[in-house]
Amino acid sequence: MRPAVSGQQTPGNVGQDRVRVDGPLKVTGTAPYAYEQAVQNPAYLFPLTSAIAKGTIRSIDDAAARAVPGVLTVLTHHNAPKLLAKTDNELYILQSPDVHYRGEYIGAVIAESVEVARHAASLVQVEYDVAPHDAQFRTGHPDEYTPKRINTGAASDSHQGNVTAALAASAVTVDAVYTTPYEHHNPMEMHSIIAEWDRERLEGVLGILGERPHLRLYDATQGASFAQLLLAPVLGLLPAQIEIISPYVGGAFGSKGIPHAPTMLTALAAKLLPGRAVKYMLTRQQMFRSVGYRLTTHQRFRLGAQADGILTAIAHNVTQSSSRLKQFAEQTVNATRHLYAAPNRETTTRMVPLDIAPATFMRAPGEFPGMFAQETAMDELAVELGLDPIELRIRNEPDNDPESGKPHSSRHLVECLREGARLFGWETRLTTPRGRQVGEWLYGLGVASATYPKQQTLPTKARITFTAGRYAVQVAAADLGTGAWTILQQIAADALNVQEADIKLQIGRTDLPFGYLAGGSTGTYNWGSAIMVAAVNFREKHGQQPAEGAEAEGGAYFPDEAKKHVLDAYGAHFAEVKVSAVTGEVRVTRMLGVYDPGRIINPRTANSQFIGGMTMGISAALQEESYLDPRFGHVVNGDFAGYHIAVNADAPDVQARWIEHPDPLFGPTGAKGIGEIGIVGVPAAIGNAIYNATGKRLRALPFTPDKLMD
Repeated sequence: MRPAVSGQQTPGNVGQDRVRVDGPLKVTGTAPYAYEQAVQNPAYLFPLTSAIAKGTIRSIDDAAARAVPGVLTVLTHHNAPKLLAKTDNELYILQSPDVHYRGEYIGAVIAESVEVARHAASLVQVEYDVAPHDAQFRTGHPDEYTPKRINTGAASDSHQGNVTAALAASAVTVDAVYTTPYEHHNPMEMHSIIAEWDRERLEGVLGILGERPHLRLYDATQGASFAQLLLAPVLGLLPAQIEIISPYVGGAFGSKGIPHAPTMLTALAAKLLPGRAVKYMLTRQQMFRSVGYRLTTHQRFRLGAQADGILTAIAHNVTQSSSRLKQFAEQTVNATRHLYAAPNRETTTRMVPLDIAPATFMRAPGEFPGMFAQETAMDELAVELGLDPIELRIRNEPDNDPESGKPHSSRHLVECLREGARLFGWETRLTTPRGRQVGEWLYGLGVASATYPKQQTLPTKARITFTAGRYAVQVAAADLGTGAWTILQQIAADALNVQEADIKLQIGRTDLPFGYLAGGSTGTYNWGSAIMVAAVNFREKHGQQPAEGAEAEGGAYFPDEAKKHVLDAYGAHFAEVKVSAVTGEVRVTRMLGVYDPGRIINPRTANSQFIGGMTMGISAALQEESYLDPRFGHVVNGDFAGYHIAVNADAPDVQARWIEHPDPLFGPTGAKGIGEIGIVGVPAAIGNAIYNATGKRLRALPFTPDKLMD
């Protein structure tokens, strides 16, 4: 029996503005990140990476490297420990001389210092047998294929009605192609790992039964429990034989959602030096090679509508890149299936396999590139109809989910659009492009909707123990700088009806109850739900005056009624831009996001997340693009000199507001996700504002000056 958990907690902590509890540690530099964990006498790793995109290694001459004083060993496929299960091709490294992409790990030098390891690595001579490679993304690729499933587990294609006939009969149509580039995450903290092998004793009722290998990892990860499950089969270990510690993470945006090759490389290197810790922090340049990125997309988007703007057909046909080594099929078509009503619908996903590194999650995976196409196409349709873009969206608000027919658990998109229009001064928008000019600057306003779904998750548990007069609340959650240290303490305090000072939160370790990863906007309602259930169990078992050591556990759950509904978060983005008529430079002068995020646990941290998402969206809209040279298969602008991201001057006035409607079908917290909803519609809103300012429609990210001046 599940305990009765009320979505209405005792007032006092949840919903209140709280300063981040980890703030003082971070501003004083005393919060220990993965690379800063205290280990005795560590060794240091510097990787060897392939200089070709495809082929085999003919020979590796590491004699000069081994002769350098301070070098401990050189790891290659010749001496690498054997891996067991090939459950993840990205992690199955150094098991053969094969090369799958440029920059792939082919070995490492381990030494007494980083400097010695790096110098020695430069002395290793590698010869290759080069094979022809293909790193050129294009539609119509001869090996293009249909994936069985997209990232969410949904089918790659969907069909309802007759799109071809509906488009032919529509009074107005839009048929355009939208493209998004490769992008890289670049959190402030580079990926960092410390690995150490030892042996642990197995004890039973008859005493010591033996020993088994034990791997300890200090890792910058979005989910210690999740990483433990993924690493174990590849290494041939039980999950309990892997201990992962990750209390603080300096940003991630999806890149640290699952283990990547650097984690496995460090683990293999440490296995050659049993009992000694091996440390590896990627350089900024290495971040562009081996820890994922946002894949590139080509999207044909078609809309058909009646003269009054009511949609008759929606078609979204996506082609996107994939690594031959490991597929990552983004759910680029997902939002199209659910956001607007239309009787005739079609979505398709096709993948182009290339000899490049594997892609991975990047903030709002799938929805981000897909919403750029959809919300730009909706603006184009509004122009064709001579209809206000907000009114067009309102007229196509569905009564139920367009794909499944299920009702929504809660949906306040129209409220977000109307409130945002009021706050932003939408009534001042001129319908004729180039209508407002001050000096060389043309001004315009744009709008876009935002949506992000509840993702499927694995069971999350929490434990509460009363010790030394405080409540130790334990769950293997992760705080990426998003505020989990603070909000989980607030949730626990209200659930137990105590002060926040009475809570001792413990997160970020695999010896704590299983916690789903901090990704897909799932953290708060998963971890918070588990804590609330554990609190109810604790009070029922131990009362208000618990004894020392009193303990109870609980698991996150969603009401059975949730299965009968579609659970999404919503929002609306408003942007004002000015565009130089002389240079084509675009500047975002104002941005407002109004959101429907369920219950807000902490306004301060929520506001930070929303503003962070919008700023990241501005960065992608105006600057971010990784240039992959198909001749060699590598990113040529792989550093901050060539890969530009937004700074303060690019986001001068970014504000967030929300319409708070707690959603109990998301669990007892009533909270929806907010990490992704702040970014998904931002580039479309900016692009639509550029059109309103200039009359020029941009359908390819980023919106660089050359695209406005040709």
